[in-house]
Amino acid sequence: MGRDKTSKMSKQPSLRKYGRQSKKPKGQRLFVELPQTPVRIQVEPTKAMDDDDGLEKDTLQGLTEKISTINLDDENSIPTESLRRSPRRKTPRATPESPQIAPAKLQTPQVPSPPISEKQEDEPDEPDALDTEESKEGLQVLSWPEICPPGDRIVKIAEASYAEVYRVSNERGTSIIKVIRMQSPIKPQTKTQQKSGLVDEEPHSESDLMGELKISELLADIPGFVVYKERYLVQGKTCRELLETHQAFHKKLKRQDPDRLQFYPSPTRYLDDTKFLVVELGDAGIALEDFKLESTDQLWDIFFHVAIALARAEAHIEFEHRDLHEGNLCIRNAGEPIPPEDRDRSSRFGFSGLEITILDYGLSRAHADYEVEGSQPIAYDLERDLSIFTSEHAPQCEVYRRMRSFLLRGDRVCLPPQSHKKAYEAGVDGPITWAQHEPYTNVLWLAYIYQWMVGHFKGLKKELNAFKRTTKELWAYLNPDADDSVPGFGSASDVVRFALESGWIEEDQLMGVREEIEKSILSILTSEEWGKAAEEEGYEEGPIRRSPRRRQRKAA
Repeated sequence: MGRDKTSKMSKQPSLRKYGRQSKKPKGQRLFVELPQTPVRIQVEPTKAMDDDDGLEKDTLQGLTEKISTINLDDENSIPTESLRRSPRRKTPRATPESPQIAPAKLQTPQVPSPPISEKQEDEPDEPDALDTEESKEGLQVLSWPEICPPGDRIVKIAEASYAEVYRVSNERGTSIIKVIRMQSPIKPQTKTQQKSGLVDEEPHSESDLMGELKISELLADIPGFVVYKERYLVQGKTCRELLETHQAFHKKLKRQDPDRLQFYPSPTRYLDDTKFLVVELGDAGIALEDFKLESTDQLWDIFFHVAIALARAEAHIEFEHRDLHEGNLCIRNAGEPIPPEDRDRSSRFGFSGLEITILDYGLSRAHADYEVEGSQPIAYDLERDLSIFTSEHAPQCEVYRRMRSFLLRGDRVCLPPQSHKKAYEAGVDGPITWAQHEPYTNVLWLAYIYQWMVGHFKGLKKELNAFKRTTKELWAYLNPDADDSVPGFGSASDVVRFALESGWIEEDQLMGVREEIEKSILSILTSEEWGKAAEEEGYEEGPIRRSPRRRQRKAA
């Protein structure tokens, strides 16, 4: 950041080698050892509740169960009788000993508000106050001709939350680069651009960007998330290759959607002092929105690859993506599909040959040290710009509103755009804070992906109908518009457990092998263990949770 233009321009152009491999051994990149995670049961203060609070007396047990670890050693194999074959469990499971941490605020709160956040209403402090010195020192400063040297190919493939996404390739490999404009000068819009309705994406400060970069590093070794390579600064005017691919991208979008607005400035407006942060990632294929869905094997694999990746990240770093639409999932053909006659198992998962990668953590939330008292999560504060909740320009805008409505109400009701006009409004836990961990947001995005794939399926209609019949119960628990009497998933981990117990995924597909002892993402506890812990904690028993609401502690 501190380097002047003279030093930048004196640097000789150098060939970039894309496709650089991770330094960690392959086995260690495949699976992470997941931490012991406490069962997330909200303890209600022992005070009487008014009748008009509307709280359910017959509290129902949630589907959410802890994610912890099991060894892969043969002597520790899971007995088949410990797996339930229906999501309707009659008795709760045991709660393992929890570390001494602040209680996690998950599931729909139906309890008095906790202590009010110390945020100031006008300009609250970021929950992820990160040291940005790393971004000021040691970052290489390049020019656009150095990013796109002769012989390399650059193609714009997407526009993310606050970044443009390009694929850069040469004979040595391929990389994805995310280009984020930093606070720096740029040419004003021309009259033609003003008439066309161009809306410039606002530049971002280093503090805005460091959260996503840190989350990228935390997720790099969890299967299903994009490989993080490096980052550097780019400064100066554009090159011909960048301008051409930018124009081609927007012409294609205009053909697909004539009313679509352009949110990122044309490269013709870049000045000598215009600065960008560029994050280089591994190439993960093409976006789901550009992928042709032709078989139900693809539907099974895409959905559950995403669910498993989210479940791992929930357990490892209390991760929520919060922006998982069709443009932030990439698909790559990693192998040949396995035809039904050649399959050696009766499960549904793992036959398409596809590899799925989750991208873009600009709105995400993570907490690497959640077991350490006093540690702070990394979370983008969505209250800073409420237009994301009031906008109706794309289908995923409703999911943004559903997330915020959940923080405000604690149930499945989706408040309309006009109900999202006041920042830091009081919700069920006091003023809204996006630092709070609510894994139900992952469920909302899984429901969105399910609906999107069903609506864009190009294969045989009879195959799609068979898929919908098989997953009817799954969708009933995913459906954000379901009646409050219908059970609901509270996290991606719930979804994976349901699939495991339905026989769609086999347990060995959730495990890996590496030199040291490997762990799976789920542990199966007996009903008796859960029931004993629930009784000791004083919770009423219920067969299932009705909607994502928290369980209620017995009144004192």
